Amino acid sequence: MEKSAHTERRTGQYLTIYLDTLRIDSVLDFDLYIINGSNVVLFRAAKLPFTERNRQQLLENRVNMLYVSRLDQQSYQRYLKNNLKNIVADVNLEESVRAGIVYESAKFLLEDIFDRPTLSENICRGKELVSSTVGFILTADSALTNLLNVMSFNYSTYTHSINVCTLSLALAQFVGVKNPSDLRTLGTGALLHDIGKTKIDISILNKTGPLTNAEMDIVRQHPQWGCDLAKETDLIDRESYIPIIQHHERENESGYPHAIGGKQIHMYGKITAIADVFDAMTTQRVYRNAVDAYPALKEMYEDRGAFDPELLGAFTKMLGPTNLNSSS
Repeated sequence: MEKSAHTERRTGQYLTIYLDTLRIDSVLDFDLYIINGSNVVLFRAAKLPFTERNRQQLLENRVNMLYVSRLDQQSYQRYLKNNLKNIVADVNLEESVRAGIVYESAKFLLEDIFDRPTLSENICRGKELVSSTVGFILTADSALTNLLNVMSFNYSTYTHSINVCTLSLALAQFVGVKNPSDLRTLGTGALLHDIGKTKIDISILNKTGPLTNAEMDIVRQHPQWGCDLAKETDLIDRESYIPIIQHHERENESGYPHAIGGKQIHMYGKITAIADVFDAMTTQRVYRNAVDAYPALKEMYEDRGAFDPELLGAFTKMLGPTNLNSSS
């Protein structure tokens, strides 16, 4: 079975996956493909074990990434869900590879969550993903650096949610939040912070010009809608609702949905707000070009006390001179 690689890239008929997600001697429920010249060709059929010999054969040919048909996406995601914890804990894999696998896993998951936000299985998978990510962060020396390095700077709702989760966990740990349970609670809420946008018409979300007052009124409801969706499943900690409902609140009471400020905003809300705005400004969007980290932070500092000054200062220190001076 062969297909043009050009066709594959154009139509998105295949998922790109890391070789290192495949556990030795595991029986796969999906076909594996590789690129051979200009074609996508079958490498290993489903229902066969993936062996060490298979792995070495690929490595000898400098193949680190493989392809799975979109038709097999659910099978691959089930496989990844069942093996992610072991993959992330595998010290034989480079930390940068593990970070990439975590990030790609999150993208698959967020697609499903935003398609079916009240499906219990998807919310449970989100919690498991955050748990694996927190475990990675707490046990790998450069986990956060590697996660920040693999973040996408081309905006989509999925990548934005992952980036905000990553940045929120990074900032929380930087300011001294070490308890795994607290990090999981924050991370789950940060991952799901924009889930309420599933109730907003795509024409509004992708609008290139300024929103009308009526459209802005709709957008301002997404934190509350997000909380309502989370409550429908009743599967996440109550404190995980905080990043969802408060990520648009501001220290100076200029935010929404409740225009609260200062001490009324929980630490999780303050952290997620900083991560949310920073990622939105430094990623390419349909209505705004991305800016580099330094001008983004400068604008945040100048926003009339919108953000907690101590947390914003910590966020700046966390990014460090290298990240501030590098292009987004």
